[in-house]
Amino acid sequence: MDDQPTRTIDTAAVLAADRHHLHPFTTHRELRATGPRVIAGAEGVHLITADGRRILDGMSGLWCVQLGYGVRPLIDAGREALETLPYYNTFFQCTHPYVAELTAELKTLLPEGFDEIFYACSGSEANDSAVKLIRYYWNLMGRPEKKQIIARRWAYHGVTLAAASLSGLPHLHPQFDLPLAGFHHVEPPPYRFGFGRDMSEEAFCDLCVEATERKILEIGPERVAAFIGEPVMGAGGMMTPPAGYWPRIAELCRKYDILLWADEVITGFGRTGRWWGFETYEFLPDIITMAKGMSSGYQPISAVALGPRMGPVIADAPDEMAHGFTYSGHPVAAAVAIANIREMKRRGLVDSADSRRRIALFQDTVRGLADHPLVGEVRGVGFLAAIELVADRKTGRRFEPEGRAGLLCREESVKAGLVMRAVRDTMILAPPIVIDTPEIAEIAGAARRALDRTAEILARDGG
Repeated sequence: MDDQPTRTIDTAAVLAADRHHLHPFTTHRELRATGPRVIAGAEGVHLITADGRRILDGMSGLWCVQLGYGVRPLIDAGREALETLPYYNTFFQCTHPYVAELTAELKTLLPEGFDEIFYACSGSEANDSAVKLIRYYWNLMGRPEKKQIIARRWAYHGVTLAAASLSGLPHLHPQFDLPLAGFHHVEPPPYRFGFGRDMSEEAFCDLCVEATERKILEIGPERVAAFIGEPVMGAGGMMTPPAGYWPRIAELCRKYDILLWADEVITGFGRTGRWWGFETYEFLPDIITMAKGMSSGYQPISAVALGPRMGPVIADAPDEMAHGFTYSGHPVAAAVAIANIREMKRRGLVDSADSRRRIALFQDTVRGLADHPLVGEVRGVGFLAAIELVADRKTGRRFEPEGRAGLLCREESVKAGLVMRAVRDTMILAPPIVIDTPEIAEIAGAARRALDRTAEILARDGG
């Protein structure tokens, strides 16, 4: 990285100032007893801590830094926009070149007919907006009774009131009296080690689809507005769907006149090896939400893309669409997103011979960890992988209390020089999609050291 700026970090001052910062998804009593880890910089695929340690970012920040850190075209695009038009809104019949150009760029990646795009700042905002647009669509269609939305257990769709209600993670609900009415979660969840382990993949797919159809019939098809799903479930445990699942869900939605909504916040922009997860799993949604990799995390930006069924109805509506955010289509964020997409194209990072080579190497290398005594399963697609930790490989018996082994492995992973995420006792990897042989070997070595150390501590403490 050229001309890397340096900044002296007073760690004690940072920790003192941070003490009253309410961190997301944090038990603050614990954090204030120990203090946070201070990330002072980043370069390539590595984070740099305040004490100078280099840690490979195996989670791309939060599933988003596709290109890694310090990418000059993105930095320059943001600087140019800041100097030219640091802010203006897209309300009141206004636009600007950056948002118009981004819309044109996104349309080169989207399926034909996805001609209407709405901008927001985060995946949560995009998904919240999609709920409103779905309701608006059915109102315009003269079907105001179609307002119920079906999601899945273990799904994660965000943290606004509507997005958290869509999410099927139980711990997101009690503190905030959620989910709101009108949101439903279908059983069973997509594949997780120990669930349906004696079934064929075909039988498991049948089980998932049949459960969804039962839920539709239970609610009443005339009342169901949409079915939402992540092509690969991310924050719920990096769960890949059984073969044939998504085309059959799409068929079910057509059968009952239900909108199919692909949440591509994690899976979009090359994460699964194609530009979109729905391409990887061969289905076509009616609505697509995206964020994270859209700007490689360099700026907060997200979008909702409406397909040929929804888009024209909303675009041709006679009344004002009373929805939008101060920063919808922010010029700096749009400029960086344009640069990000073009840089990904320039480097051939998606759906190319080179990307397929690196994905195969990544998947094969991570699957090499399946011989470890703690590992019950390794699964993945593209630059996504999950390492399932179990107490007994033969029976699939899980650790008790659930999550203890995962949290321990997460900390040992950082000590070994790698960021892995723990979801219950599942270790998740989603590295920048630019990684190649040296970084993949580094991931595997650090992950194995973390697993070894975790096994030692569990054995010492009686499992």
